Amino acid sequence: MEYAENIYFSSDKIAGIKFDVFSSRKGIRHIYINKKSTTINTKGMTRLHPDDPYMFNVFAELKEYFNLKRKKFDVLLDIKGTSFQLKVWNELSKIPFGKTVSYKTIGKRIGDVKAVRAIGRANGANPVPIVIPCHRVIESSGKLGGYSCGIKIKEQLLELEGSLSLELF
Repeated sequence: MEYAENIYFSSDKIAGIKFDVFSSRKGIRHIYINKKSTTINTKGMTRLHPDDPYMFNVFAELKEYFNLKRKKFDVLLDIKGTSFQLKVWNELSKIPFGKTVSYKTIGKRIGDVKAVRAIGRANGANPVPIVIPCHRVIESSGKLGGYSCGIKIKEQLLELEGSLSLELF
């Protein structure tokens, strides 16, 4: 007999940004940023308080990040993806706070410089933005490129980290 996996969720607003976080018993599964609650199906899930142990301190770490007291996240993750996506997300996790890299640079690091578009898709599918810093990936030309949470949020994050150059505009 199979048992359904327990999925938990909680929400909080930090630095004017609404975070909806979903987790399993193993770690954070997904973070939605500024999503309308009507677009997120929570049926059959358990709502928790933001400081519940099954939220793995993610809200506390996000608050530290926005207060410039945290540059790297330590929360446990339980993310799902293809082997290619996991390889890209692992590489994204290595981009230091305050730095940006291009999609092409990520391609070089994973051994496939021609996979720029696939890297862009994997970047956009990142289930835990900010924790895995996909916002730190920009175009080779220096343009910001897209961001699954919206370009305004990407600008806000890069500005917070001190890596948003006025020369980009």
